[in-house]
Amino acid sequence: VEPGVKRSNTPGKSRRSPLQTLYNGDQQSELSAAQRSLQGRREVLEQACLSHTRKRRVLSPEDLKHLIVDDKHSLIYCYVPKVACTNWKRTLMVLTGDGRYTDPLAIPASEAHVAGNLHTLSEFSVSEINQRLRSYLKFVFVREPFERLVSAYRNKFTRSYNTAFHKRYGTKIVRRHRAEPDSEALEKGNDVTFQEFVQYLVDPRTQREEPFNEHWERVHSLCHPCLIHYDVVGKYETLEPDAQAVLRLAGAEGTVQFPTSSKSVRTDGDMAARFFKNISPFYQKKLLNLYRMDFLLFNYSTPQYLRTR
Repeated sequence: VEPGVKRSNTPGKSRRSPLQTLYNGDQQSELSAAQRSLQGRREVLEQACLSHTRKRRVLSPEDLKHLIVDDKHSLIYCYVPKVACTNWKRTLMVLTGDGRYTDPLAIPASEAHVAGNLHTLSEFSVSEINQRLRSYLKFVFVREPFERLVSAYRNKFTRSYNTAFHKRYGTKIVRRHRAEPDSEALEKGNDVTFQEFVQYLVDPRTQREEPFNEHWERVHSLCHPCLIHYDVVGKYETLEPDAQAVLRLAGAEGTVQFPTSSKSVRTDGDMAARFFKNISPFYQKKLLNLYRMDFLLFNYSTPQYLRTR
């Protein structure tokens, strides 16, 4: 694509949008606590971008594969695996589906991830991309980076049904990071330990050979939050109220109900601490470095359980 994609509107540019209900200065006194925290997050992100990114580059359509577009409600959502992205995709299928779907939970998870069911920004021409980046409500949902990582590990490497992941990544991890692997492990790759997974992530060869899989790629790399000016940064930790705020801003509150989680066991800080207990301070530090930008940009503090000090 010749001209390249312009960075989306920088702070301070005026435009008419539903966001004025969220960020208008004259209504400051009436802002709800939820709105104030959304506004605070956006300011933290802007400051962190100014402090920690030096080079500003032009976006290419390739960078926009994770941005889902809803033309009907003028929405752009950057999906981050392991941060309620299945339920957001289901919700967007209801919003864009012309009445085909009414209940997000009635849509099978496998169908929510079928590539052609939702449009991504990368499918549009440069001028269409720029027009949407300028005028649509853009949002992303993030999560404490190490909890997201443990969640990805548990989901992809400890569930027997994820044979594709075991074959594609597990066998490579076992071959490279296990001292004396048996032939079954080399063939199936279905018993990768969390320690081996961490070693794989911090090994410089891993990213030299291919980009990280989206389930453990940094949000910073998937969604480009310093190049795209997100209007709302939602958090997994406050998923329901944040999702409601987005739907309210999109004028879709009455159309669809964001699904509440039915998970009996969620990966939280306590569970992450258990997984990190066996990781040496050396590898903890390397991993912290790898995910440093996600911690900084989204205002997550270094976990107490780490022994990197």
